[in-house]
Amino acid sequence: MSEIEHNERAFQQQEKIFCARKVAIKKFTNKSGRQRYWKNVGLGFKTPKSAIEGTYVDKKCPFTGNVSIRGRILRGVIKSGKMKRSLIIRRNYLHFHPKYMRYEKRHHNMAAHVSPCFEFQAGDEAIVGECRPLSKTIRFNVLKINPKSKKAAHVIKSFTKF
Repeated sequence: MSEIEHNERAFQQQEKIFCARKVAIKKFTNKSGRQRYWKNVGLGFKTPKSAIEGTYVDKKCPFTGNVSIRGRILRGVIKSGKMKRSLIIRRNYLHFHPKYMRYEKRHHNMAAHVSPCFEFQAGDEAIVGECRPLSKTIRFNVLKINPKSKKAAHVIKSFTKF
């Protein structure tokens, strides 16, 4: 039987894996010999090693769950990650005001689902992809996290990239 992290009350198992199988299928076996389902989301994003070799179960994960990425690919700075498997991303942009012929700074906060295969902190840059609605406010899934640079380590509310 496969080893799975059990943090919930209910039994956790991946949908595509049958735990009681006597002989493992090669297609669903990782390098360590454990049964694990994972997929490539495409669009030039690699599946993290922690998703392939991990033991977590997340049905909303784009790499190991039943979620497909389609539509927009966006980039933002992580503002907070206090929710369980969710985070808030701040997206900065410039808006043109035609009367004054000037640009004004604006921002938009959006929620995104983050898989347990990623480790992050506030201030890191996240690349998210659009997926089906996962909850009332979450319509995006984290595909990649770039750690924050030492130069911009202390500033979350900044308008550096456009």
